[in-house]
Amino acid sequence: MASVGLLIRTAAPADALAVARVHVRSWQAGYKDLLPDAYLASLTPEERAGRYTFGDQDPLQPQTLVALWEERICGFATTMPAPVPDQGELAGLYVDPDHWGRGIGTRLLTEARSYLALRGFSRAGLWVLSGNTRAQRFYARDGWRPDGVTRGQRIWGIDVQEVSYTRRLP
Repeated sequence: MASVGLLIRTAAPADALAVARVHVRSWQAGYKDLLPDAYLASLTPEERAGRYTFGDQDPLQPQTLVALWEERICGFATTMPAPVPDQGELAGLYVDPDHWGRGIGTRLLTEARSYLALRGFSRAGLWVLSGNTRAQRFYARDGWRPDGVTRGQRIWGIDVQEVSYTRRLP
């Protein structure tokens, strides 16, 4: 788990396509046995990139941090206020599969938690795709716990079931 050569910074509008490539590749690898193959194969970075709002300084809008390894975006974490008082949300955390196991996700998670705490939130929440044991183990190692809440949601045009995790912030 090395972080040498790793830089974390705020996403800029020009990062949209690179972030979208990470987003799509991580979905295609990480959700391979959880979502239909044809659906995953149909995802495109170009379509996803058009949905980002990087550079928006409105504190009510999602804020994204990107991880750069050797000056290339290899992961990102998006935070936002949650619909629960005093709680922020980790809306997404993805690392390109070629960079899994290097500690990049852990570093992004740490930075995202710090960002939420600096914004005054005392708790944080996130949603994990049901059956995603890799993500469940990852978040559990960082102190996140399922809180018993589940939901069905339509994401990127497909219906999914998700499990809620929460934790206190420092």
